[in-house]
Amino acid sequence: MKVSQDPKKLEQLSDKLYSKYAKPLEPEHWGEFVAVSQKGQTVLGTNLLEVAQKASKSLGPGNFIFKVGDIAVGKWR
Repeated sequence: MKVSQDPKKLEQLSDKLYSKYAKPLEPEHWGEFVAVSQKGQTVLGTNLLEVAQKASKSLGPGNFIFKVGDIAVGKWR
């Protein structure tokens, strides 16, 4: 699924994905990293690089990565 390049739409999508899939993880996984696909698939871990690598392999491009409890870390293409 292609991710919009419009910054406003990208921010809205990021907020939506965090609220739906990452926010519920806050009580048990605060400070960990989670990659979230637009379909809701997730990869969770304590190391940013490992989560990014695992997510890239299993989810492909166009996904988001967050630090649980914090603002977005970034996205990859």
